[in-house]
Amino acid sequence: MTAATPWPTELRLAADKRTLTVSFDTGESHPLAAEYLRVTSPSAEVQGHSPAERKTVPGKRDVRILAVEPVGNYAVRLTFDDLHSSGIYGWDYLLTLGRDRERIWGEYLAELDAKGLGRDARR
Repeated sequence: MTAATPWPTELRLAADKRTLTVSFDTGESHPLAAEYLRVTSPSAEVQGHSPAERKTVPGKRDVRILAVEPVGNYAVRLTFDDLHSSGIYGWDYLLTLGRDRERIWGEYLAELDAKGLGRDARR
């Protein structure tokens, strides 16, 4: 990252573990829902090794974040209550998720709809 690249100043997990708020030195602050973070995980399990392998992850409306662990000085690893923990969220990725949330979330919802999937877990 360059000196002009926003740098995180705080990561705050809400008491209910449903929202991680990431604040940057630019004054930006992005509350990111656990569901949103889980379905956009940068892990190979979700993203695949190419765009063609990317998966649409359904049924995560009620997922929560169990842990936020630093990875060096460049990222965090999130552990969710469905035990997914292989995604490493770099600062630039978290910034993109915050800035482009409306577009990314809209694309996700459209993918769910096109594939006949939903946000709620099957019971």
